[in-house]
Amino acid sequence: HSEDQIHITIWRNRKPPERKMRRNTQDENMRKWFKVTIPYGIKYDKAWLMNSIQSNCSVPFTPVDFHYIRNRACFFVQVASAASALKDVSYKIYDDENQKICIFVNHFTAPYSVKNKLKPGQMEMLKLTMNKRYNVSQQALDLQNLRFDPDLMGRDIDIILNRRNCMAATLKIIERNFPELLSLNLCNNKLYQLDGLSDITEKAPKVKILNLSKNKLESAWELGKVKGLKLEELWLEGNPLCSTFSDQSAYVSAIRDCFPKLLRLDGRELPAPVIVDIDSSETMKPCKENFTGSETLKHLACNPAAVNSLSSLLPHRYYSIYDSGDRQGLLSAYHDEACFSLAIPFDPKDSAPSNLCKYFKDSRNIKILKDPYLQRKLLKHTKCPRNVDSLSALPETQHDFSSILVDMWCQTVNTLPSGQ
Repeated sequence: HSEDQIHITIWRNRKPPERKMRRNTQDENMRKWFKVTIPYGIKYDKAWLMNSIQSNCSVPFTPVDFHYIRNRACFFVQVASAASALKDVSYKIYDDENQKICIFVNHFTAPYSVKNKLKPGQMEMLKLTMNKRYNVSQQALDLQNLRFDPDLMGRDIDIILNRRNCMAATLKIIERNFPELLSLNLCNNKLYQLDGLSDITEKAPKVKILNLSKNKLESAWELGKVKGLKLEELWLEGNPLCSTFSDQSAYVSAIRDCFPKLLRLDGRELPAPVIVDIDSSETMKPCKENFTGSETLKHLACNPAAVNSLSSLLPHRYYSIYDSGDRQGLLSAYHDEACFSLAIPFDPKDSAPSNLCKYFKDSRNIKILKDPYLQRKLLKHTKCPRNVDSLSALPETQHDFSSILVDMWCQTVNTLPSGQ
């Protein structure tokens, strides 16, 4: 009977629908990612960390979506051989404190910026929008309140710069279309973190003016993610971080820790930083045959008046700022790891000027202070902004520049022993 019959249809050499094949390929590519995690990576500068890892890794790789989360640094790679090589780098890198850096590598889904990559049509519309906002004569790009741009909203394109895929797309367009960019305005974009913006040091390294005002940044630590920029002007007013400092001096000090050459902050002129720039290529070697210094050095070696002028320049600039009342301008005169201690050459038991009494508790006079614990405690190992803060707490001064004497050691060809 017909109801007892079973009909079987066999399709041979039939290819699955193209859409299904494409979806399967995409899903497979999404699974071929690896997440690289560096515990406590938050304390390392991104550029230093990535350069150290890449120089020790036997397989070249392209990091994707580098970001900090809690106390960790993370990024993604897609090539399995690179992931394997990155595992071998673990514990082979030492930081400044001679601590080994651990690296974990695990299978992971594709990073957010890859899974949510802007489509070609969206990228083209974003590029057109940015072109309209670019000032050619000033090499300035105004992206304030970008999410609510009428052209983007009219096409239902959400560009939220807090999302790494949107910031990555924006920086990609900047790199390709505005390579000479000097000024970038990101005002009023509700930015609460700058992970996505950290690539700006590579995509737009010439930026000198950055406007981050009226955003949601809560900590000055976020600025460390873009400190590779050589900024001269920065706007931060309207961010919660501005209210976290005790006074304007502390605010300026923290910001200049990231950008030592900063000249203007929130529209206000800052004291000119003291910058000591020594070109190692002009250092004279103690060997007669190798005395081939620059013409400047040769001129100095043969001109005592020029030596005197040079030796008095730095003390004059330094103490001019020191005596001005605002000593934050001294920030860039110190190395990041400079130490500071205060020594008062009076015994507090003896009669001494009354205006020094309040500083005795911080005095590290080794001739008087014998306690090893206090000797270590009173030597400040903190970053240079704290050292400048310590200088700012000292009394106002007025130096007599005519009384300053500077001893300067100099070696010339004529002073070298024969046979050297």
